[in-house]
Amino acid sequence: MRTLTTLMGILAPVTAFAASGTGEESGIFVWIFIGFFAVIVVGQLIPAIMLMTGLVKGITSKADAKADAKQ
Repeated sequence: MRTLTTLMGILAPVTAFAASGTGEESGIFVWIFIGFFAVIVVGQLIPAIMLMTGLVKGITSKADAKADAKQ
């Protein structure tokens, strides 16, 4: 039990200093990760936008066809 208390006493200040960084010194790997994430998001948005525009065109064309059929 005494060794656990000693170990916690040694590690507690070390973790406090490790967590006190400002976070403003982002390295190149952080920017590469953010860029990769952005590419994935944009890659998913393009098909979604195309699907939504096709859906809207399909709905409006059916509504126009029904309106023409009634006249």
